Amino acid sequence: MPTDEPGAESEGGTDGRCDDGRDEGPAGRPAGGHDDELAELRARLNAVEDQEARLAHQLAAGPAPRPPRHRVRSSFAALLIVLACVLTPLSALALWARSEISDTDRYLATMAPLAEDPRIKAAVTDRVTAEIVKKLPLDSLLDGLAPDDKPKLGALLGGIGQALGDGLSGLVHDQVERIVDSDAFVTLWTDVNRDAHAAVEKMVTGQGGGAVEVRDDTVVLDLAPVIARVKSALVDQGIPLASRIPEIHTSYTLVRSDTVPEVRTALRVLDLAGFWVPVLAGACALGGVLLATRRRRAVVVTALGMAGGALVLGIGLSVFRAVYLDRLPADVDQAAAQAVYDTLVRYLRSAVRVVVTLGLLVALGAWVIGPGRWARTVRGGWRAGLGAVRRVAGRAGLRLGPVGRFVHRWKAPLGWLAVALAALAFVLWSHPTVLVTLCLALGLIAALAVLELLDAPGPA
Repeated sequence: MPTDEPGAESEGGTDGRCDDGRDEGPAGRPAGGHDDELAELRARLNAVEDQEARLAHQLAAGPAPRPPRHRVRSSFAALLIVLACVLTPLSALALWARSEISDTDRYLATMAPLAEDPRIKAAVTDRVTAEIVKKLPLDSLLDGLAPDDKPKLGALLGGIGQALGDGLSGLVHDQVERIVDSDAFVTLWTDVNRDAHAAVEKMVTGQGGGAVEVRDDTVVLDLAPVIARVKSALVDQGIPLASRIPEIHTSYTLVRSDTVPEVRTALRVLDLAGFWVPVLAGACALGGVLLATRRRRAVVVTALGMAGGALVLGIGLSVFRAVYLDRLPADVDQAAAQAVYDTLVRYLRSAVRVVVTLGLLVALGAWVIGPGRWARTVRGGWRAGLGAVRRVAGRAGLRLGPVGRFVHRWKAPLGWLAVALAALAFVLWSHPTVLVTLCLALGLIAALAVLELLDAPGPA
């Protein structure tokens, strides 16, 4: 008969049963545990399949409609962005008009190149020569003669009058040309325009007076100081007859067009708007980006739109130049008119190029930080290249230590600080050019590269 051994039932090792009656697995683990794990895995699989089915259904049904609140935000954002794009060319015009009217140094810098332009020199020489020859008192040559000799000399002068006039005209032309080609004309031109700048505001408002004034559809510059200088030079050259020339106020045409009254009114409005139009354009752009649901894309669209608005202004300046020159009267020197127009708008064209360049740079920067495949590739190449440089420097003995850990911790805030400083430098620059804009962009890229190179998390 089998005998019962004490403890055999308590150990539970012979019949595969545990104390609570469940089967055990070969490792002493309850066999029912496999069923629980399988049930849990099956539940997870079902959940994943349900989620995939929901995603497939959403893709088939298209994007879900936006809530009304988002549609309103997007509408306001689009409106503000469009306003910013429209105000961009007006901002450039307002700043240009205000600087030319209120800043004497800016006005002189605008007009100074005309003193060196050969087309302007030729036009001024011809104009001054014609006025002086017209006013030469040839009849006064007979004043000092005896009454009996006047008829003979008068007949002689009548016979050679044409040759005498041509000779005097050539002599005066040579003297005027000598003065215009000298440094004295550059100084005289600057002084004339400095004195004239006080009348520029009167020109814009339509009031006369000063060296620059508006006469109907013509903007003219008084050349009386140049003629006075030529008279003194003629007297010094042994032509005392020139001292009897009366004071001459002759006009040199700067601009002539039937649209001068309309342009004058528009410039007056822009001068009054002045600083506030660019501020309004910037506020609209910022508000549109902040209200947009996809802000990075809004930044790209806004930057490209404002660059496009500036480009439209640049095209408009070129079109207006062609129309303006075609409508000039026949007696206006076309070459000199081209020189005057190109000189007057050269800073405005520079502003157009700056805005276009800045818009493209901002759009490119916003695209690079985006989630697109090409953007990720560019960022990956950037990090890989700078990381390779950092590893080479590390093998050469460079140890960043706490500096690397600090940069690693604060790299994002430091990067945005660099962006803010570059933007502040651009805003505070008095008259930024394309070169200044590109240099600031390269400086920002260099600062971000330094942050990437100094980024070292250190040992974990």
